[in-house]
Amino acid sequence: MKQCPPFRLSVVMPVYNERFTLATVVRKVLAQEGQPGIASIQLVVVDDGSTDGSRDLLRDLAARHPQILAVFHERNQGKTGAIRTGITHADGEVIVFQDADLEYDPGEYSRLLRPMLEGDADVVFGSRYLVADFRRVLHFRHTLMNWGLTTLSNLFTNLTVTDMETGYKMFRAPLLKSIPIRSSGFGLEPELTAKIAKRRLRVYEVPISYKGRTYEEGKKISWRDGLWALYYIVKFWLIDDCYTGVDDDPHHQASLAPRFTGWLGDVIRPFLGARILELGARIGNLTGRFLPRDGYIASDIHDTYLATLQSRFGHEGRADVRRLDLANPDDFRDLASSQDTIICLNILQHLEDDEAALRRLHDTLQPGGRLILMVPQGPHLFCNLDRAGRHVRRYARPDLERKLTAAGFALERLVDFNKPGVIGWWFRGKVLGGSTLGRLPMKIYDHLVWLFRRIDPLLPWPGLSLIAVASRPGTPTAPTAAAG
Repeated sequence: MKQCPPFRLSVVMPVYNERFTLATVVRKVLAQEGQPGIASIQLVVVDDGSTDGSRDLLRDLAARHPQILAVFHERNQGKTGAIRTGITHADGEVIVFQDADLEYDPGEYSRLLRPMLEGDADVVFGSRYLVADFRRVLHFRHTLMNWGLTTLSNLFTNLTVTDMETGYKMFRAPLLKSIPIRSSGFGLEPELTAKIAKRRLRVYEVPISYKGRTYEEGKKISWRDGLWALYYIVKFWLIDDCYTGVDDDPHHQASLAPRFTGWLGDVIRPFLGARILELGARIGNLTGRFLPRDGYIASDIHDTYLATLQSRFGHEGRADVRRLDLANPDDFRDLASSQDTIICLNILQHLEDDEAALRRLHDTLQPGGRLILMVPQGPHLFCNLDRAGRHVRRYARPDLERKLTAAGFALERLVDFNKPGVIGWWFRGKVLGGSTLGRLPMKIYDHLVWLFRRIDPLLPWPGLSLIAVASRPGTPTAPTAAAG
């Protein structure tokens, strides 16, 4: 497999009262510039309110080394707060965390980078418990606590990491920057592990050497931090808070609900062809259900989603990940008459000129190709939830039929979807005036989807959404069989 070119590596280093080791670890970090896989290094050092002279030493080091970006906290915010600050200042393609003591060896950056250079990993953990050349023998009870926390984390995340608490974690920068960090103190490790699991990022482990300090030598973590880690393991298992800037979008919240997504996928699967264009793929939960295909374009307009799609499907060529904006005709010029299926779910209601968008979709389909369109139903349900999602409108059935026909489509089927959801939408948005569905209510709803699927056909009112299956008239030029 062809390797990626060397990366610019941002090293984020939190510092709190590390005057006697700081200069040594900085020298070791900067010496890695030009090593295999490392094109250049940016060292972001965040002093977290040190009182032992570390701040003055850091200013001197930064003045002598242009690779160093020094950031100073006026008050101590804990390791997590320092790393959160460092991430915002990082400009590299890959970010790694580096403690300011001498426990972790910067000389192993190239080893951690290898799975990324080969295009396999989004996240790499340096494990102290995989077989390495050497590691220092330390306290059994401390190691036992680490093992117990890792085991509990794996139980909740369904991962198989051997060292959840490792201080050596390496990330592709766009993905890390899109993860909100909410914890404090030593809660960073279980929080990030939970969120990368929920986002289904590709995680690899690499054995590392470890020269751990004893408590007499300055080690700061204690059994109390273990209790906090346990708290964060459970908290971030319960709470789906994995993306910055998009979590309040009702459709994003729904896309994180696997049972609801499975229900939707089962409804539209029978109408799929062999060459699919999915607009607004978000994090790819439907994409993964419909692959493999003869051709699949997974598109979105948000950088966070595009990075996730590229991570999940783009590196191995399972899907062609593209930025496509349905409101921009230029994005579709090279796609004319190229697709036998277009999936367009919960996009049309965002566009001022939805009729022009429908004509664009018509022209992108091959003759005989199908559009699978989902829109919110019921103008009477328009509320703060729609406004928060930047909806221009909700659709009535006759209005959608008319617009599809005017765009040149032949309407095959119009399906009410998610009738039980009307109650929650009406109560949350119309009665309470809420602007978000709420993560906990959405999680509860998702766990009840098995029931809602059974009662949906029995309910007498229209669905919260309308699913239209419409085709471009004509005979397919080169029909192919769909793959599953």
